[in-house]
Amino acid sequence: MEEKKIRNNRLFIKMYVCFAVVITVFAVLLGTLYMRMYESATVEDFERQLRAKAMSVANRCSKYFADKTPSEWMNYLIYLKELEGTEIWAIANTSARNPLGNDMAVGLEAASLSADYMEIAHKAFENEVEVRTNFSEYHECIVVAVGVPVQGINGEVAGAIILNAPVGSQKEVVNSSWFMIFISGMIALVVAFIMAIPLTKWLTQPVAVMRSTALRLAAGNYEAKTGIKQEDEIGELARTIDFLADKLAESAAERKNMEQMRMDFFANVSHELRTPITVVRAYVESLVDGVVTEEEKIQQYYSRMLNECRSMERLVGDLLLLSKLQNPDFVVEKEPVNLLQIFKDLTRTAKTMADEKQIEIVMKLPLEGCVILADYVRLRQMFLVILDNAIKFSRENSNIYITVEKKDKIVEISIKDEGVGISEEELPNIFEKFYRSKLRQNAKGSGLGLSIARHICLKHEGTLHVESRLGEGTNFIFTFPILEGLNA
Repeated sequence: MEEKKIRNNRLFIKMYVCFAVVITVFAVLLGTLYMRMYESATVEDFERQLRAKAMSVANRCSKYFADKTPSEWMNYLIYLKELEGTEIWAIANTSARNPLGNDMAVGLEAASLSADYMEIAHKAFENEVEVRTNFSEYHECIVVAVGVPVQGINGEVAGAIILNAPVGSQKEVVNSSWFMIFISGMIALVVAFIMAIPLTKWLTQPVAVMRSTALRLAAGNYEAKTGIKQEDEIGELARTIDFLADKLAESAAERKNMEQMRMDFFANVSHELRTPITVVRAYVESLVDGVVTEEEKIQQYYSRMLNECRSMERLVGDLLLLSKLQNPDFVVEKEPVNLLQIFKDLTRTAKTMADEKQIEIVMKLPLEGCVILADYVRLRQMFLVILDNAIKFSRENSNIYITVEKKDKIVEISIKDEGVGISEEELPNIFEKFYRSKLRQNAKGSGLGLSIARHICLKHEGTLHVESRLGEGTNFIFTFPILEGLNA
């Protein structure tokens, strides 16, 4: 099962192949470079040894030449050839006054030397040490030739010693090293490839976990988490997936709430419309069936049917308005509006309702104007909803206080009543659609007024805060940004 999983893991295979290729290329390049350097060092060491040997032979030759003991020189050469197996040539410098004699010259004559060896001999005759490395067709391998001058009488160069040796044994050492390096490299590669399996698996495991998490998220399991805590790019990606899971869970919960709200909305709308429609239908059936014949009752029925129709019309209008205000793309048309003018207009409208309950509206307004950017009609409607509720839930012979106060760059409006108040349990729900308290004053309400007021406030970049205590009244507090330059 594990092998099948690895075979199907294309990222694992790609990373493993990349790792193997890199290690192989590195091993080949490193081995080749090392062997080239080793081969070069071997040849240089061989040249250095052969040069030292040639200088030692040249010194011996100079000694035997000065002592005039050619027989000892010849015995020395025979010993060297048997011991070393190196070609040794002693060539006389015919240009010298006292060149090496024929009894000491060994090997080829200068005239029979090839061009390369002639150059080596001439360099030696000029009292220079020359080293040449060339391929020899005769030996069928690389050979090293060293030319060293032989000092004669009075420091004169009497001749030259040339040592010629094939680099065969050194090549065997190099080839043997090549073989050892090859074997070592292969063993190292095998070990590296084996170690690469858990390493590659360790690197690709988080990706497999993230893939599994993503599939679970796609299947709707928004509680799925990667559980990866790495402090690197992979860990950052894992945290991003976990963050996405949280957001998807929040979206799912919000969608569920919205669906429930939609169902509740339709249920509330159906309930709100069913009652007046049922009433209208009952009145119409009574009129059609002739159950009601008295003219006075007929007019009463018509009047009640008209009131119910107006109630339904008002409800539908509120629903359409609330739907507009809840649309993020809906923008209210704003212009400079003086709040003082709005409240003066409101008091005239609300005075009739307030007078019925002997309620006095007390206003505290600033001397100068409070101009904000707003839609006059919407803003008036918002404050009228709050003022209407304040009158509805206030006791008779009480007061309603309207206070407008400028604070820095905002204006604060307070509408406070001395009515029945709102309980702590109900206070968080008063802005919900179709929410109505069980108080008798709210029996005919649709439950949309405060929700509309709140959305109008939000469309004007304002805030709305409510303070209330049961039996002590309610205070609605609004804040709006002031239009600078027009408030003096």
